[in-house]
Formats: sequence, C-alpha cells, structure tokens
Amino acid sequence: MIRAVHRRIAARGDDHVWIHLVPEADAIAAARRVAATRAASAPLFGLPCAIKGNIDVPGLPSTSAFPRSRRACDLAFVWSGPDQWLACTHQAPALGMEALLAQPFGAHAAVVDQSHARTLLRITGSHVRVALCKGLAIDLHPREFRTGHAAVTAVAHVGVRFWQIDDRPCYEFAVPRAYALSFWRWLEASAAEYGLQFVGPAMTS
Repeated sequence: MIRAVHRRIAARGDDHVWIHLVPEADAIAAARRVAATRAASAPLFGLPCAIKGNIDVPGLPSTSAFPRSRRACDLAFVWSGPDQWLACTHQAPALGMEALLAQPFGAHAAVVDQSHARTLLRITGSHVRVALCKGLAIDLHPREFRTGHAAVTAVAHVGVRFWQIDDRPCYEFAVPRAYALSFWRWLEASAAEYGLQFVGPAMTS
C-alpha cells in the first residue's frame, strides 16, 4: 500500500500539494512497528492518510508554529503577515531604510519606509513574561514561544508586532506611533508590581 501511494504521488510530479513526504522506507518501517503492536481490526488500520500542515506531529514539519524573525548583519527581518516583513536596524541609515533595501529587494518586493510610523520598544526583565501576559493573548512559555519567534496581535486594544530576540528573554515591540503612549501606560500598569525602568533608544525600522 505504501509503495503504491508513493508511486502515485511521484507520478503526479511537483503539484505543490505536500510540504513534506515521509520517505518510503521510513513509512514502511513505521507501519511494521504499528502492525506488531496493534490489532489489525483497529480503526483506520492500514489506511494511508494525509495530515494537514497545521496539525503538529512529532518529527514532521508543521505550519502551525509561530512565524519567525531573521537577522542578517545589522538588519532584522520580522514576519508581519503573508508575504510581508518588517525590516529593522539599530542605526538609522543616512539615506533611509527604503534606499538601503531598494537595491537588494527592489526587483522582487515593494519597499516602503515606515520609520516614522512605529515606535520600537525592547522589553526584558526577570518578570517580563508575567507582566506581558496580562495583556497578550499569546502563550509566552519558553516551550511555545522562543527566540526568533514573532507574532502579530493586540495589547490593550492596540495592534502590535513583537518578536523574541534572545533567551533572557528579551522582546521587541513595534507599536503604531499614535498609540505608543497608550501602550506604555498599559505596560507601566502591568509591570507596576515588579518595577519598570526606561533605559534608552533601541532600533529604527
């Protein structure tokens, strides 16, 4: 059965249906292990199946994980939506972000400078997860949200993008400029029992 399924998939060619295909030998070995431990009358026993990419299966790639952020040299690229990335750098380029990115990406993507549209805040501390979870509908447990993960969500009715940059943990938030003060007031209230200190500027986007 497994060999027949693999032959039919191969015959269709690259039709962009599968994000991953368990190698034939591995699938046969797994089927033999199941056959040795479970009765042949078990539900669905022996039937081939496809698993949607947004269902987590140990050892298989999944599309259900958090989106990612990537760093290259002094630039960070943060997932912001389908086919959308937010580019950030620690030092504002003299010619602006649009000019910096136009040359490598101009032929492949639309580049829009949003440096004056967002306020960027870097937040860390021993109680940062607890403070942020008072307003974030995102599970920040290190088992679920780790360094390099990113999310687009809302905090106290303010739409934000945020990502984890290291394991301390430290998070960076991109907040619409007009709502930055509202976000800061929420953060002050959420972190009041632990203390909140403003250190200095972080990044430009």
